[in-house]
Formats: sequence, structure tokens, C-alpha cells
Amino acid sequence: MTAARGRGDERTLGAGDLGGPLGERATLVQFSSAFCQPCRATRRVLADVAAMVPGVAHVEIDAEGALDLVRELRVHKTPTVLVLDRAGRVVRRAVGQPRKADVIAALGTAV
Repeated sequence: MTAARGRGDERTLGAGDLGGPLGERATLVQFSSAFCQPCRATRRVLADVAAMVPGVAHVEIDAEGALDLVRELRVHKTPTVLVLDRAGRVVRRAVGQPRKADVIAALGTAV
């Protein structure tokens, strides 16, 4: 997972943007699409990590249904994963299917 910098990444995301509440400590945001095979595996990895780490939430967003947010955050491929800190700021970003160890390590910068 890479550090997030650039237009759109400075914006704070909230429950209204995500369609669900932020985690108490961090939030894993996954942008997916209906026919994306790696999105399914990513969903499992992020759900597992969220279940393992107290205060971490996993929110999945259908990229096709949230085009304004997708454009604003420059999501060009699915899956794209954003790691938000407790305030909703993007602290890490990854494209493609992440490994569980990488997600856990990325959470270290958010909590």
C-alpha cells in the first residue's frame, strides 16, 4: 500500500460519503465493481482484518454507483482500497488485491 497524496486524497470522508459509519480507530474503504474477481478476494481480506483489529471498520462501495466520489478520489481501477484514520483522512491507498499483512501494516499509520 502506498502513501496517499494528491488531489482528492486530502478530503476528509464521512459516513455520508461512505454509506456507513467510520471505524473508531480506522476504516478500510474498498471500491469494487460487479464483475471484478479480485474484488471478492479483497472483500474477504479486508473483512478478516476488520474483524481482527478492534475499532476498524470495512466499508465496500460500488464504484459504478458512486461515480462522483470515484472521480473525486481518482479511483481508476477496482479494487482500490483506501485506509482512513479515525477522522476520515486517507492515509494509505492501494490498487489491486492486497495481502493481509500489507493491510495490517498500513493500519499502523492510521491508528
